[in-house]
Amino acid sequence: MTFDTNNHPHLAVIVVSYNVRDLLRVCLESVAASAARTADRLTVTTVVVDNASADSSAAMVAAEFPAVRLIASQENLGFTGGNNAALRWLGFPAQEIAEAPPTTPDFVLLLNPDAEVTGDALWQMVDFLETRPDVAVCGAGLRYGDGTFQHSAFRFPGAAQVALDLFPPARVRGAHRLLNSRINGRYPASQWAAGAPFPVDFVLGAAMMVRGAAIAQVGGLDDGYWMYCEEMDWCRRFARAGWRVYVLPSAQIIHHEAQSSRQRRWLTQERLWRSRFRFYNKYAAAYAPGTRWLIRWLVRAGMARQVRQVERAFARGAIDGVELAQALAACSAVAHLARSPW
Repeated sequence: MTFDTNNHPHLAVIVVSYNVRDLLRVCLESVAASAARTADRLTVTTVVVDNASADSSAAMVAAEFPAVRLIASQENLGFTGGNNAALRWLGFPAQEIAEAPPTTPDFVLLLNPDAEVTGDALWQMVDFLETRPDVAVCGAGLRYGDGTFQHSAFRFPGAAQVALDLFPPARVRGAHRLLNSRINGRYPASQWAAGAPFPVDFVLGAAMMVRGAAIAQVGGLDDGYWMYCEEMDWCRRFARAGWRVYVLPSAQIIHHEAQSSRQRRWLTQERLWRSRFRFYNKYAAAYAPGTRWLIRWLVRAGMARQVRQVERAFARGAIDGVELAQALAACSAVAHLARSPW
């Protein structure tokens, strides 16, 4: 695959979509608008991978965005499989090599279909990576649809984050501060407010720009993650290969968050924990034996708590029998994962 870049840096934007046609349209419009602002400095190629959507998303892309490369999958490849399919189309090899092939993009942005690029965010991220050859990944500053701040970069998870996820503190004084603290893997609000780029452990795949040479060196996303934790794993692999990971708060992107995954809530929960345990297992050496045991115990206790909650919800008529069965099956599957040895 060859691209005419007019000697400008070449950015490929990959959007993997599933049943969010209207949000996808807004996303692609925002990418085109941001790219147009710096067309004299940056060449942008957009690739959409449609994961067998049933809402005519693929037809919409083909009809309304003819310049976009559309990969209409006949099956749901998941976030990881969809992005890797696009990376292969862009020319990145399946196996790790020393450097990126000369015909591949300089940079690749993984962008969720429920995200909107604002201003010249694309150029800001490219410009930062151009000036920092030691950095493999640049994350964006995310905002919710109502404009409020959204965390887009985190520290690698430990037992404390698992505990706060499964047993969130009650709405008492200090709870919000705890949830947004280092204990829960968050970076200080002062760093975000300053607007300057700063190093992080990993960034969200909702808006994650990656250097092409780094992708060639460590390979694409790990196909063992169907969805969730794949960007965390990728950032860890980049760090182990000597690269750095940064976030750029001034590059603003709106993220409506979880519009595809919430369509199947309980299956999504099971997939989330399956991916988390894959990550914990893959990097077990980074965790003390006591920490790993504690995480397993916390997850089993958390699933038992969730079972009690959904049973009470069913008893008062808040959910029906179908959702109850789905919830109990998901909780049972996650608890089983927690009992499995690492």
